[in-house]
Amino acid sequence: MRISIDAMGGDFAPQEIVAGTLQAAAELKGIEKLFLVGDESAIQAELAKHKGEIPSCIEVVHASEVVGMGESPATAIRRKKDSSIARAVEMVKDGRADAIFSAGNTGAAVAAATLKLRTLQGVDRPAIATVMPTSKEPFVLLDAGANPDSTPEMLLQYAVMGGIYSREILGVANPSIGLLSIGEEEGKGNESTKKTFSLLNQSNLNFIGNVESRDLFGAKVNVAVCDGFVGNVVLKTSEAVAKMISSWLKRMFSANLLRKLGAVLAMGVFKEIKTHADPASYGGAPLLGANGVVIIGHGSSNAFATFNGIRVASEAIDHDVNHLIEAELKSITADT
Repeated sequence: MRISIDAMGGDFAPQEIVAGTLQAAAELKGIEKLFLVGDESAIQAELAKHKGEIPSCIEVVHASEVVGMGESPATAIRRKKDSSIARAVEMVKDGRADAIFSAGNTGAAVAAATLKLRTLQGVDRPAIATVMPTSKEPFVLLDAGANPDSTPEMLLQYAVMGGIYSREILGVANPSIGLLSIGEEEGKGNESTKKTFSLLNQSNLNFIGNVESRDLFGAKVNVAVCDGFVGNVVLKTSEAVAKMISSWLKRMFSANLLRKLGAVLAMGVFKEIKTHADPASYGGAPLLGANGVVIIGHGSSNAFATFNGIRVASEAIDHDVNHLIEAELKSITADT
């Protein structure tokens, strides 16, 4: 498999992106090519810092421009034709690569993928699927920000795509699907939510009904479906709460000597919790529905997150996720 990597995307590019790519080259099986796309001199300088021979599967592809994290996605993609994200996506479009990983400007990645790759048959718009931890197994939240306004038909498509991703990548045999709403009862929610409920209820999916946001982290569902506006609010709020709790713990455990001793004794537990909740271990969010495998990493992706992003991309290729999405959407269309 061949994967193009936006080497200039993210807060710690190209250092961490290059380091994660080298780890992927060393540890992942079935890798034919890993293309580091971006400023060739900067990438080569980072490669030179690593001891030993650079794996033959790594190839540098020069791109002279970078889309900044604060730039307007549509404007940047239109004007910066030679940006690292644009070139990386074009490699998938041209068949040189099977997938792309980028930790850069999320909007630019979505815009580039949508404009250059288009969507799979049966998909109106692609959706960002974010894997989030719970007290037991992780769940998939989508859409997490690609489409603020989504029709009920689009939400049905998200449910299908999220279910397939949960089954194929997370290993859930029969993923349960929940519709995020303001109450569990069928009649709760706005008109769009009510119509979506009806569509999901008529489908052959394992739809368990409405779920409230307080139920998400209790492992009640494997896939939570919502529009991109709600999903992004849930995602950003969850990140903020996690940071706040972490800040509380650090401050409270350093208040006096006895508490500091308690913190030392509980260090193993804290490390385990951090590992369980660390978004880097999930490797980024797939843009499901794009006509190509697209994995979007967090802007703060380090080498570990980059490695896992490439790993998830390779798993999506290996499981032929996009073909399964098209087949299942075609089946649902035929049933209705």
